[in-house]
Amino acid sequence: MPGNQVMHGKAFEYACLNEIYNFLNIDQSVSVIKDSSYYNAKNFFETLDSSTRLRMELAAKAAIRVLIRLEPLLNNSLGNTPLYLQIQEDAQGKKGDVRDILAIRRQNNWEIGISAKNNHSAVKHSRLSGTIDFGKEWLGLKCSKEYFDEIKPLFDKLNDFRQQGLKWSELPDKEGDYYIPILEAFKEELKRLSKQSVKPSIPSRLLSYLLGRNDFYKVIAHYEIETTEIQAFSLYGTLNRPAGNIQPEAHLPIVKLPNNFYNIQFKPDSNNTVLIICDEGWQISARIHNAKTEIEPSLKFDIQLIGVPTTLQRYHEPWM
Repeated sequence: MPGNQVMHGKAFEYACLNEIYNFLNIDQSVSVIKDSSYYNAKNFFETLDSSTRLRMELAAKAAIRVLIRLEPLLNNSLGNTPLYLQIQEDAQGKKGDVRDILAIRRQNNWEIGISAKNNHSAVKHSRLSGTIDFGKEWLGLKCSKEYFDEIKPLFDKLNDFRQQGLKWSELPDKEGDYYIPILEAFKEELKRLSKQSVKPSIPSRLLSYLLGRNDFYKVIAHYEIETTEIQAFSLYGTLNRPAGNIQPEAHLPIVKLPNNFYNIQFKPDSNNTVLIICDEGWQISARIHNAKTEIEPSLKFDIQLIGVPTTLQRYHEPWM
């Protein structure tokens, strides 16, 4: 059974797709692809109480008001109908596509994607273990023998604890004995990898891994202030296209990916978070944690962007 955060996230995806459909279906033909991903999200939405559903709908309505100003091809079909709406399978995220919802015009090969976030802004929840080669998975370059020599004994010990049925709370110093040395090894390996002369650069590959290889809009519902935030990740120049002679109401500049790491360090006064500071204004927070009460031989990252280029456009739309 998925956790409460996952269920609410899926429910918000459905709310966004459904409100886009309701808004655009008035003046054009819109077709929703009703596959297992759609029904899964729909079922989660329908299990929520009426008040929570209403707030999600208001958040989604605010998002579409912004999106149609930036994407005139949403409500100006130019004869390219129907407009298809789809919720993507979770597996697409593992393949480098972070978009949850797609709006597609197949006739002219146009599409935009939305990453829907329900009151949070994390970009990835990757893992580290004694066998996971994060360099290969994230950056396309294998991690060194030195890295695995450092971390494997630590994760092997955690595996022994799992066999004994121990909980994380039973360890005397999980941060000092495991979090810090594992993060230290991760930090130094990232520095080692960054010294390799490759194109795209390691910092650029890291951001491409975190953000995916497609442009997208991130839609974040902020319930405490009843506002929806829309961030335009225009990395590859596919967003913000005109619809014939109809121009977008605002221009989205291309957001440059980084080429250099300025610093990779522990967050001050933290035993579980590494800060990755790049050029072009990118700053990444990578917090490691145990995802379960019981010990398991892996640790989960909560990775967030805490700094972005000034060219990344953000819009804050009140619900009412």
